[in-house]
Amino acid sequence: MTQLLPAMPSVDDCYFDQRRYPDGVAFMDGQYLPMSEAKISVLDWGFLHSDATYDTVHVWNGRFFRLDLHLDRFFGGVERLRMKLPYDREQIESILTNCVALSGHRSAYVEMICTRGSSPTFSRDPRQAENRFMAFAVPFGSVANKEQLERGLHVAISETIRIPPKSIDPSIKNYHWLDLVKGLFDAYDRGAETALILDTNGHIAEGPGFNVFVVKDGSLRTPAFGVLPGITRRTVFDLCAEIGLSATAADISRAEIKEADEVFITSTAGGIMPVTRIDDAVIATGRVGFVTRRLMDIYWQRHDDPAWSTAVIYP
Repeated sequence: MTQLLPAMPSVDDCYFDQRRYPDGVAFMDGQYLPMSEAKISVLDWGFLHSDATYDTVHVWNGRFFRLDLHLDRFFGGVERLRMKLPYDREQIESILTNCVALSGHRSAYVEMICTRGSSPTFSRDPRQAENRFMAFAVPFGSVANKEQLERGLHVAISETIRIPPKSIDPSIKNYHWLDLVKGLFDAYDRGAETALILDTNGHIAEGPGFNVFVVKDGSLRTPAFGVLPGITRRTVFDLCAEIGLSATAADISRAEIKEADEVFITSTAGGIMPVTRIDDAVIATGRVGFVTRRLMDIYWQRHDDPAWSTAVIYP
């Protein structure tokens, strides 16, 4: 028996009034809503147990960047968590596009989410929960602001240990952030702007919503163990291959990151962002390095390339 996918409204079916969507647009339960009206039940396991997966993609100058890779990761996480989506890939891409188009934002932070949902009988059996899909588009925001991008971030290394991959598969993007939040408070207490936390072996892992790279003698390294394989992280590997730089995934110690020639972090929320101070150590000259600036420039140039990006059609 062929499963019929639910009907989905189009942009043309929606009453479009920019005043209704000042901060962004959400898609929930088959309709587009202002962000202020997007709500989930307190009984949703996504809220009660962090039982959810999601992915974020950004729009820059009216174009999605590497949307296919984000969709690949999202669908992979849904499958590994044994969830079921009510829409197929083409429909979800259309929903994300509609959220951006209705919002009118030319630069946006766009999220797709699947939660476990809740059981009609409040059963504790996750197989009985009705999974929920939702999405939203809001104005683009960066981990680093303009001033930090120019001078480089101050990062502190927290003693907090990242949730081990034997407990939570880090390749499934999730909301298990208490270790990362603890790391952030540790960083703030020490006067830093953001944090890096450690893996179970005491090596550098990642930060709240970002991966990290070190540059030493012209070669790049990024942690390999227990980290989310970020799309921007992958993009750095792709760009390095194009311009002839060596980039590998390997363990990085606390001493090695402080002795690097350059350090930068990567995230969909901000792209490639320089780090010039870690704890009390200044990285090299304390200025944004040549390799980091070169990669930053090429990264943003690729946003206009149809091979790397997808145009949003605005009403």
